[in-house]
Amino acid sequence: MDRITFHYDTVLSDVHMLLPNARHLMSRLNRVGQPVFISKFKILSDSERAGTELTEVTEAGGDTRGQDGGRVEASVDEDGDFEITHRPRSPPEGSGRDPVCPVILHQSDPGQEEQEEEEEEDEEEEEGEVVIRIEHTMATPLEDVGKQVWRGACLLADFILSDPGRFRGDTVLELGAGTGLTSITMATAAKTVYCTDVGEDLLSMCERNVALNKHVMEASGGQVKVRHLDWLQQDLPTDAEVEFSWTEAEVEDLYDNTSVIIAADVCYDDELTDGLFRTLQRLCSHFSHTCTVLFSLERRMNFTLRHMDVSCEAYDHFSRCLSQLEEVEDDRCSFSVQRLPVDFPQFLLYERIEQLELWRVTSTPRHARDHHARDHHARDPHARDHHARDHHARVAATVDGPEVCLSAVRSQPEVYQPPPEPLLLQNQQD
Repeated sequence: MDRITFHYDTVLSDVHMLLPNARHLMSRLNRVGQPVFISKFKILSDSERAGTELTEVTEAGGDTRGQDGGRVEASVDEDGDFEITHRPRSPPEGSGRDPVCPVILHQSDPGQEEQEEEEEEDEEEEEGEVVIRIEHTMATPLEDVGKQVWRGACLLADFILSDPGRFRGDTVLELGAGTGLTSITMATAAKTVYCTDVGEDLLSMCERNVALNKHVMEASGGQVKVRHLDWLQQDLPTDAEVEFSWTEAEVEDLYDNTSVIIAADVCYDDELTDGLFRTLQRLCSHFSHTCTVLFSLERRMNFTLRHMDVSCEAYDHFSRCLSQLEEVEDDRCSFSVQRLPVDFPQFLLYERIEQLELWRVTSTPRHARDHHARDHHARDPHARDHHARDHHARVAATVDGPEVCLSAVRSQPEVYQPPPEPLLLQNQQD
């Protein structure tokens, strides 16, 4: 094999299309015979960020705004077809970017490659550079897109690096981690990161990436644990003989201490998106503490014959799921949703296009909200009086009801009842 063959169902990430300083050598073949590459993602220093534009839309020819800031009307030819301005085939002068062609020049010698990597590591250590090395594939079918690096992962990594202190010492869960770039970045600040996905080949690649980047995580003492988590299954695998299974201690740590959940560019299939939100609700309903969920994604616009227009069906479904999550009535937790600005510094080199978005979902246990309400009543005498009147009214209404032994109720230990399967995201036919 000396060339990657593109099929009708093959997709290629824009990150790999124009990656700076990329080496076009295949390092190995994975378990299913796909070529695996290694790309370097350099974390920019303060001086390098000062000379780098936050967005490179203009360079890429994709800016749709005029000089006066207004929208530019799409131009059409005499037949009514859109006239498309294509990206330049050669990179702009002075951009420092090399185009990546998905052609394998030759398979490198493993011994020689290891020697070159050691020499590069020594040079980078001398210069004080921090480089994350990621193994990935290129031009995969849709079911293997997790083996590539996507712009949403770079955006979330930027958000983490912009203020590592907000994650210092946290226990973090990543859903749909793919190659593990975001988990590795998070481990530069967090205490423990559970990096989860499905598929032995993908998880093995992710584990190799964690091993490749131990030097990045050493300073903070963070650790990444690669584990299996299927959104379409309710239980976590705990069989010790199965690779990437969870230990009982890890499951306990997950439910007791997880304060942040992250997911980068994982909403491209409606069924999987439904499973993602069910998993999210199921996890948060077990937490006894507030949890922050961060979604990064890219609005991908496609022309569909069904609509005869450009649409973002996967993004639209994600938006509906967010709205349903915020409105869901759960006895154990509630959710609030907020879109975050993406004006934070850029630490990785990629195109931060305007279609990239970052969303924050906050899960709050019901008992925490009740406790806040009780504090409010204690501080507000009018609210206290109203609450007392309400309580007396309820007692008067149940005088003729069955007797209740209050001492027995207070002494009886609370028994946890797992929540029923969430009603969120019911079948569209209902």
